[in-house]
Amino acid sequence: MKKRNSVTARILAALALIAVIFAVVSIVSSGLKDDSSKSKKSGSNHPAKQHQVKHRTKAKTYEVQTGDTLTSIAHKTGISVHEILVLNPEVDPQILIAGEVLKLQE
Repeated sequence: MKKRNSVTARILAALALIAVIFAVVSIVSSGLKDDSSKSKKSGSNHPAKQHQVKHRTKAKTYEVQTGDTLTSIAHKTGISVHEILVLNPEVDPQILIAGEVLKLQE
């Protein structure tokens, strides 16, 4: 009788494991379908990478703040990192000092 219970228990355990795996796969795939359908819906009205018009600042200079990077300054001012470097050849892009004044226009 013990062998019969042991065999039944093993079969039930295997079926339970298969059911859990099936449930997890179903949940994950439905989550992925929801994400992809949302991106398709939003993408149908707007391209995935929408080219936004960058508003350039009219300021001629920018004072570096603590924590600023050239990239963050470029985002704030609308002027590319390359342009900032061309206008300020003496500036080390790795070490910006708070209070340093950068030229944004010639």
